[in-house]
Amino acid sequence: MSSKKASSPSKTRPAKQKIRQFEVGDLAVYPAHGVGKIEAIETRVINGEKLDFYKMKVLENNMLIMIPTRNVESVGLRDVIDKKEISKVYDVMKSKKSSSSDTQTWNRRYREYMDKIKSGSLFDVAEVFRDLSLLKLQKDLSFGERKLYDTAQVLLVKELSTAKNADEEAIVSELESFFATESADSAEN
Repeated sequence: MSSKKASSPSKTRPAKQKIRQFEVGDLAVYPAHGVGKIEAIETRVINGEKLDFYKMKVLENNMLIMIPTRNVESVGLRDVIDKKEISKVYDVMKSKKSSSSDTQTWNRRYREYMDKIKSGSLFDVAEVFRDLSLLKLQKDLSFGERKLYDTAQVLLVKELSTAKNADEEAIVSELESFFATESADSAEN
């Protein structure tokens, strides 16, 4: 049955890919928390078993996360997006939304958006940001929508600025420019 999973869309990694080994000083992305720096690799005894942990400090808020090295894949810890992939992330944001989220209840949309943010995929986060940016042009976002929008923006900006080695304000301007034409179009109607 696992062959079915291996043939799924390109969103998932190729089957049997070697688990990424991080070193102290490496930048990595932890789903829903964003870019962090591996501060140390520590060994701890838990329930009588010796386990190695990555001690990662999230750049956005200095939160420390301990990640068992053997759980890297299951928690979704990954490298910062490659510079060559940035244009694909931008393409996601530039594409017009054609999902059924307009007809979904807010609770269902919220769960869908949270799942995308927690997936660890910057492409999924870009979809959430795009959808909520477009919705923001039509109406004021609710408190929950605003929190999701802000979370998606922070995750996008931090990772894109890290990947491009660019200023975060410049990235925010780039992201806003994708929806400036939409804003002008909706103002004319």
